[in-house]
Amino acid sequence: MSHADTSDQATTGSAPAAKLTLLTLTTMVVGSMVGAGVFSLPSRFADETGVAGALIAWAIAGTGMLMLAFVFQTLAVRRPDLDAGVYAYAKAGFGEYLGFFSAFGYWASACVGNVTYWVLIMSTVGAIWPGLGEGDTGLAVLLSSVGLWGFFLLIKRGVKEAAAINRVVTVAKIVPILFFVVLTLFYFKADVFADNFGGADYSGSLFDQVRGTMLATVFVFLGVEGASVYSRHAKRRKDVGKATILGFLSVFAVFASVTIVSYGIMPMNEIAALRQPSMAGVLEYAVGTWGQVFISVGLIISVLGAYLAWTLMSAEVLFVAAKDEDMPRFLGGSTDADVPVPALLMTTCLTQVVLIVTSFSDDAFNFALDLTSSLSLIPYLLAAAFAAKIALRPDDLTHGGRGTRGELVVGAIAVVYTAFLLYAAGLKFVLVSFIIYAPATILFVMARREQDRRLFSPRELVILAISTAGAVVGVIALVVGWISL
Repeated sequence: MSHADTSDQATTGSAPAAKLTLLTLTTMVVGSMVGAGVFSLPSRFADETGVAGALIAWAIAGTGMLMLAFVFQTLAVRRPDLDAGVYAYAKAGFGEYLGFFSAFGYWASACVGNVTYWVLIMSTVGAIWPGLGEGDTGLAVLLSSVGLWGFFLLIKRGVKEAAAINRVVTVAKIVPILFFVVLTLFYFKADVFADNFGGADYSGSLFDQVRGTMLATVFVFLGVEGASVYSRHAKRRKDVGKATILGFLSVFAVFASVTIVSYGIMPMNEIAALRQPSMAGVLEYAVGTWGQVFISVGLIISVLGAYLAWTLMSAEVLFVAAKDEDMPRFLGGSTDADVPVPALLMTTCLTQVVLIVTSFSDDAFNFALDLTSSLSLIPYLLAAAFAAKIALRPDDLTHGGRGTRGELVVGAIAVVYTAFLLYAAGLKFVLVSFIIYAPATILFVMARREQDRRLFSPRELVILAISTAGAVVGVIALVVGWISL
């Protein structure tokens, strides 16, 4: 039994954590990945690259994310004592402050990502209800807020109920996406596809085309670690790794197919100009208005399911971090139904704040999408580095002793891939990420003071100085207009 389980029962007297099967864990991974991102893929890719660049981008993203999936599978077996996935691996490998960074970054990424779901839902309905605009009007924010707090009340009832709903929703939302791929193949035009192969006049070099799509691929694959994050609820520990791989393989082909078949329906410059969700616009071009309606309904189901899964996972990260004394103690409380209500409430509140703030942006959806991806890169990088570290030099808690050469290669490739993604994100989003990371240190200080421990070690002070300097530079850049929200 994990530390989180034992301490939770000791402090609250609650029943053991809800135990989830392989099927449920897999659907949570699929439910986390298949959300808003897949419905925006056609225009996101067409805005940057043609068919050749898209094929290369998916090859890189597929390989890199598969390596990350293997990393989480390996870590689930080699360090079964660690719960909460991304956060726990960063702390075990590189200390408490970087572990805190990972936990907070992952949580903030989930909250920002949740905003994209509500914006996209309102933008979808806005196609027939002009008052909602593109999801950024006052009415859209109000309705999104009602939905946001409605989900808070649903999840508060209990993890088992929410997970069961997510399993049903996951199956329901896959159907329209598969239908889109199959139907567009019947309307596929080889000459249009050929014209789109090398890109458009605005695309730039092939390298620039591939680089420009990287954050979009990160966003759609966020959630590959879903089973690992929720590992303390697994019925069998080995199911965590299996669910991660099964979930990844289940959606990779779908994501790539949605992108590639769209290039055979209409010119890429027209795809790039489509209103989000662009998948609906592509199908409307092919079959008429009913295609847009069909995809729009599927999107709403998909996004609500993804929102449920991400809210569960983000609250879980705060809860376990608090149990491990790396977040303030008040976030470690839970109910008899095994729901971490304080962490859930804080998650919902931050999502509400970001929802309001992004409504003032000219391009709220794409900015929030790219920022979500950027915030997640540091937790991914640290998890990959930890896998490489224990493969090379296992510690006393590592099962199986020294790792195999394959484990080391997988970890190294995952590190290189995530480092490349940070480069591909560009200075803009790295600096904005630091603006979010640095002030969060207040929570770390609160947790340390509660335990009467020294606030920072020399190494942690260096990390704090770097993040603070990045935040200062980011603020200055915002002021002088280098970064436009």
